[in-house]
Amino acid sequence: MTSELRMIDLFAGCGGMTVGFAGEGFRPVLAVEWDQAAAATYAANFGEDHVIAGDIAAVPDEMIPAADIVIGGPPCQGFSNLGLKDLNDPRNQLWREFMRFVMKSNPKVFVIENVDRFAKSPEFQMLLAETESGALREYEIQHAVLNAADYGVAQRRKRTIIIGSRVGSITLPAPTHAKNPAPGSGLRPWRTVRDVISGLPTEPSTTELPSRTSSYFGQSMPGTFSGMDLHIKRRPTAKSLSRYSFVPPGGGRFDLPIALLPTCWVNKPTGTTDVMGRLRWDLPSVTIRTEFFKPEKGQYLHPQWVSGEWDEEHSQRRGDPTLSVDRVITHYEASLIQDFPADYRWVGTKIQIARQIGNAVPSGLAQAIARQVKPHLAANHSREAEHSSELAVA
Repeated sequence: MTSELRMIDLFAGCGGMTVGFAGEGFRPVLAVEWDQAAAATYAANFGEDHVIAGDIAAVPDEMIPAADIVIGGPPCQGFSNLGLKDLNDPRNQLWREFMRFVMKSNPKVFVIENVDRFAKSPEFQMLLAETESGALREYEIQHAVLNAADYGVAQRRKRTIIIGSRVGSITLPAPTHAKNPAPGSGLRPWRTVRDVISGLPTEPSTTELPSRTSSYFGQSMPGTFSGMDLHIKRRPTAKSLSRYSFVPPGGGRFDLPIALLPTCWVNKPTGTTDVMGRLRWDLPSVTIRTEFFKPEKGQYLHPQWVSGEWDEEHSQRRGDPTLSVDRVITHYEASLIQDFPADYRWVGTKIQIARQIGNAVPSGLAQAIARQVKPHLAANHSREAEHSSELAVA
């Protein structure tokens, strides 16, 4: 029997990566996350005893345990196309803390997850230098940009994945899914929005989370919430509802009549094509971001839609409004698109939970990586056990 595989999760967020690795039998022995609500969500699902809710730079070396693998996604706002691309942003330096944990824990493998453009950053080049002739020279690096949709996640989300190994070269996992898999390829079709949110009530009954609290890290916080607790709606204005009603699946602000366009969009005839967009039932979603509950932030309208005609006299669309679902996706739907289990437990306010969902690593992508890494670690454990037995006999 293979010994348990011990794991450290850094910048752990609400636990998306741990969900995937735990699904392959890895056991977390330490998780570090500075955001209190996200750390509480992690603790609600995996236990509080091994979670540090605080600044990773303040964790002393002596608190870093030995582990088989260290995983994590250092904050990436400085690299993101949505950010200012400030290479001096202190958040871009936090990967150095990740490396400190690697050096002190001495794992067989480490995995870094980041935005797709990370591989083109100066920090990535410095990381490569450390593996070539620096403190990480025992590790062999493999990296690639992976699309979560290619690994069974109902979301098109591209991320840079870096695997460092000192137990032999570990390649990145091969895709298990494809948009249009060729016959005989063994690949399955991409999972779609329909696969993960169809059947949920189209009209949520409330705008608020249940009124309950729990205690984590000595603090009282909203939660825990799970399942349909998160199936909450907003209260858009009548004008917003009219705007939503004109947007077809895959469409966006350019589908609105001139009469419904805000001045800022009238004056900007190009760009920002995905805002006020509607998801498609039979494709994976776009990337779920932290403000998915705002239709002006991206393609987050519910995919159900039936076209209608414009009523000039009343400035509204004709037709049965019940045939279209003119709202943004709920927190629960976003969590399912992000590949969290349906019964996952959440802690925090509506905004805090939305941020946790949008910042997470889809568990299906994490599990594909874990599945790729696990045989190498298991083989190493077997070799070490055989060596120990030989020494005992001698």
